[in-house]
Amino acid sequence: MSGKLYGVGLGPGDPSLMTVRAVEAIGEADVIAYHSARHGRSIARSIAERHLRADHVEERLVYPLTVETTDHPGGYQGAMDDFYAEASARLAAHLDAGRTVAVLAEGDPLFYGSYMHMHKRLADRYDTEVIPGVTSVSAAAARLGTPLVEGEEVLTILPGTLPEEELTARLASTDSAVVMKLGRTFTKVRRALEGSGRLDEARYVERATMAGERLAELADVEAESVPYFSVAVLPSQVDAEPPVPAPGAVGEVVVVGTGPAGPLWLTPETRGALAAADDLVGYTTYLDRVPVRAGQRRHGSDNKVEAERAEFALGLARRGRRVAVVSGGDPGVFAMATAVLEAASAEEHADVPVRVLPGVTAANAAAARAGAPLGHDYAALSLSDRLKPWEVIAERLRAAAGADLVLALYNPGSGSRTWQVGKTRELLLEHRAPDTPVVVARDVGGSGERVRIVRLADLDPAEVDMRTILLVGSSQTRVVRRGDGEEVVWTPRRYPET
Repeated sequence: MSGKLYGVGLGPGDPSLMTVRAVEAIGEADVIAYHSARHGRSIARSIAERHLRADHVEERLVYPLTVETTDHPGGYQGAMDDFYAEASARLAAHLDAGRTVAVLAEGDPLFYGSYMHMHKRLADRYDTEVIPGVTSVSAAAARLGTPLVEGEEVLTILPGTLPEEELTARLASTDSAVVMKLGRTFTKVRRALEGSGRLDEARYVERATMAGERLAELADVEAESVPYFSVAVLPSQVDAEPPVPAPGAVGEVVVVGTGPAGPLWLTPETRGALAAADDLVGYTTYLDRVPVRAGQRRHGSDNKVEAERAEFALGLARRGRRVAVVSGGDPGVFAMATAVLEAASAEEHADVPVRVLPGVTAANAAAARAGAPLGHDYAALSLSDRLKPWEVIAERLRAAAGADLVLALYNPGSGSRTWQVGKTRELLLEHRAPDTPVVVARDVGGSGERVRIVRLADLDPAEVDMRTILLVGSSQTRVVRRGDGEEVVWTPRRYPET
């Protein structure tokens, strides 16, 4: 009969943090296997050393390389794949001989551990048991003595080997985080923390629970001193004290676009700005899309007070607050960016920093749902005559239609504006064929989403409200019914010669 394979999690380094089951498995084993670099020292073995016996057969699995270059034809990955295949074959020979094999793993065997490469190659052939261990993540939080995550906070665990831009985006968009595998990646990770605006929160933990343990503010750590066995921690912010603005300090206003609906449409940059804000200002419907965070103040208002909202946000920033003005879609497309920048142009607000972060526009969201109607030149117009006369709207509609542009029509109707869609249809039929496709998209991304493709002549104003956007095709726009029965609309990228 074959022997049994154990993947034994040893915890973060302190031998007293090994589980009872881990000790039992080592005691049951005939063969103790552990990984090491070419110098031969194994942290895993040193953790378990007091439980090893003289009659244990030890299998030292020596990595062919760690960070060195290699002339292997498959490169680094090829060399490591060959190593894992050879190592698992050595363990298989013991298992085939009926011996029980315990593979030692720092932390948890299936959490960024080398044991998993043995597991994937052997577990389908042999009786296998994985014994979990305390991870370095839990050990670091325990040594810092601060909650890692609380309530509905999200914890993100990242390898420092990720590209810097990816690290920055993920750090900006999460609540709490742990970045592992520092060492040579520390400088890059530090830049990512700084770029995401999280550096001041970051803590540094080196060799948690082991000899030589070190805790520090990450911003104070010198890159040359950082070993591989260290992590960066962004702990829970639930009870964090908000920064107190220095006397006379000016905060900032960030105008963010939340896209057409809920959290799926937020960009990582926008998530980060929303998380970092002291105050959220916006139309209540858009504020409701943003998760509630402890310590943040939320200032909701009606959708017709853009100028007052902008002044209020700038006033908060003048008192040192970090303010996010929350807009739907993209803040620069018929939304809050213009209102904020117009107010910020006044002399009393000239020293308040203002940033605008893009979001997915209603036109782009609707177009993606329908196919690709905006695949060529198009014009975006608002049919609302609240801020400009209808005569101007009609003139622009005629000009855009006469130029054979696809039209993205925002704010087509509301409870108090019921005739504009019918009048728009009449104007467009002067330039477009009756069977011109029109995408009628309502509440894209929301629970009431409905996207239809109708003929221009059949466009029904009764189906249109403020949550609807209309995409009117050009003379070249096509509607095709695909094999699954679904209709898609698209505008060719090539325009015919005149």
